[in-house]
This record gives sequence, structure tokens and C-alpha cells, in this order.
Amino acid sequence: MEEKRIKKNREILEWYDALVFAVAVLVLIFAFAARIVVVDGHSMDRTLAQGDRLLVQSAFYKPSRGDVVVVDGYTHYGKPLVKRVIALGGDMVDIDPDEGLVYVNGTPLEEPYVNEGATLGTGDTTFPITVPEGTLFLMGDNRQYSTDSRNSEVGFVDERDILGRVLLRLFPLKQFGRIA
Repeated sequence: MEEKRIKKNREILEWYDALVFAVAVLVLIFAFAARIVVVDGHSMDRTLAQGDRLLVQSAFYKPSRGDVVVVDGYTHYGKPLVKRVIALGGDMVDIDPDEGLVYVNGTPLEEPYVNEGATLGTGDTTFPITVPEGTLFLMGDNRQYSTDSRNSEVGFVDERDILGRVLLRLFPLKQFGRIA
């Protein structure tokens, strides 16, 4: 009888150890490698919607053109921003609001994620403009309703202020999947 009880207690302890280890691994992952962020606003409509929950890769990330990224909420912007990387440090950006086109280094971007001719404004920035090294030029996909690098309120975003790249939409579940 005593032997049975010892065996049962040992099994319980093994399950307990496995559970503690799993929780510790999850805490480390969410503290250093990935985060969950909620979309606040409509600047990324069509791609992302208000209230979407996103899994963000924060460790070992280097920004690339076209990535959807999250800007840290502790910056002067006031809250996390979800935007698309349009240009990197050293790139020249020009916007033709009449045609609704964005040019990077003289080449028009192919942007299937925005409405045709959607880049209607240039904010309070004069174009063409060169992105300083160590910073990014970001824009929302819903250009008419996006406060982004076209406006001095946001301007160029320091690469160190990027929390990470959006990997997946976690919620709503019917739209679960990768973000392009």
C-alpha cells in the first residue's frame, strides 16, 4: 500500500515539474522573444483591424522593407503603433499624392495591401526625403487615416524603438494566420 502511494506521489511530482518547466519556458519566450499586441486604430485596415491580437517577434529581428512592425508605446508617440516599413536608413522616399504612389530610391512600390491610389497626402513633410541611418520610414496601409512618418508627430522612427515584426494574427480566430 505504501509503495503504491509513493509511486502515485512521484507521478504527481513529475507532472508538477513538467508544468513548472513549461510555464517558465513560456515566460522566457514572452519576455524576450515574442509578444502579443492588440491593434488600436484603423491605420492598417484591410491588412489588420481594430482589436486584432498579434504575435510579434521581438528577438533577433532586423527591419526589412515591407515588414509590418510594432513601434514601442514608451516612445513620444504615446502608444504602440502598428505600421509597415516603407524605407530603411539611407533610402530616399518620394510620394506622388496625385498618382497615389510611393517611390523608394526612384522605384515605385508595388503595394497590393493598399487601395489603388490610396496615398493621397504627404502630411507635413516635404518630399523627396532621405531616411537618416538608424531610422525607418513607416506608413499605415490605410493611408487616408494613418498618422505615420509623413507627419512630424511620428517622423522617422528609431530602429531601437521597434518592438518587433508581426508574425501572426491570433485573434479573431477565423482570421488566424500570417501577416503579409
